[in-house]
Amino acid sequence: MTRLEKSADEKPPQDTENPWIEGIKTIGLAAFLAFGIRTLVAEARYIPTGSMLPTLQINDRLIIDKVSYRFQDPQRGDIIVFMPPDPASLCTGQPPPIKDAYIKRVIGLPGDTVEVKEGKVFINKQPLQEKYIEEIPQYPYGPVVVAPNSYLVLGDNRNASCDSHYWGFVPRQNIIGRAIVRFWPINRTGSIDPTPIYPAKN
Repeated sequence: MTRLEKSADEKPPQDTENPWIEGIKTIGLAAFLAFGIRTLVAEARYIPTGSMLPTLQINDRLIIDKVSYRFQDPQRGDIIVFMPPDPASLCTGQPPPIKDAYIKRVIGLPGDTVEVKEGKVFINKQPLQEKYIEEIPQYPYGPVVVAPNSYLVLGDNRNASCDSHYWGFVPRQNIIGRAIVRFWPINRTGSIDPTPIYPAKN
């Protein structure tokens, strides 16, 4: 007897993967991608306090860009998310470290001399033209020179903000990213605010 040869149309049986295993793999991949994007690229944040009024309202939802500062330094006027340094616990009354990120506006760059007097902020003796604050600051501060690799940050709601005028500078390594877009509420979606007018850095 001669052995019968398999027809060209016949294919060897293929193993099919358990649909549960397939589902777990899909969910795992999605979770990995979501975590990677949140960790390295961008993430959503919400505003829990009124320290950035009127620019940011309580419960606004923002997208935070976590990539740009890998290639460039923060600029004056950027609204940044950062982990506050230990002295910021003065505002909370709780021992450091603080676990929640803060959001404020960059005012002083490394090497700047910053002073608050007569209801105005001065950078290197030049007043800022601040059209975005809730009200003029009702406190004196400085003059101080911003330390290397550090930033001075203030809330737009100057008189109700736990910021650099209380606890000092934000180290560069504490900065998480830059707020770029508001996506909630729907009627206020878009870029956060027009670019403020700042004097050139000397």
